[in-house]
Amino acid sequence: MSNVLTAAQTRFLRGQAHGIKAMLQVGGKGITDALVAEIDAALEHHELIKVKVGAADREARDAMIAELAERTASALVQRIGHVAVLYRQSRDRRQIVLPRA
Repeated sequence: MSNVLTAAQTRFLRGQAHGIKAMLQVGGKGITDALVAEIDAALEHHELIKVKVGAADREARDAMIAELAERTASALVQRIGHVAVLYRQSRDRRQIVLPRA
């Protein structure tokens, strides 16, 4: 699955993510290999997660979120303030069925 989502799929995933809490947080050390591995495991298990990014300015947050999405091969569904919603289809246990268009 590519990490490009249609508008309908993004809308659907935003609705699914509304009720979940931020699962992981990017701290003062920034993006480490251990954090990427944790996010990777969380995406494999849950498919849709929220990550809180604690960077001071908006450009740094955007860069960190883009790097996380790239390194985990996930799609950025939404970003509000410090919280990003990431989606990646699970290889083994697919739970979320996306709309076609």
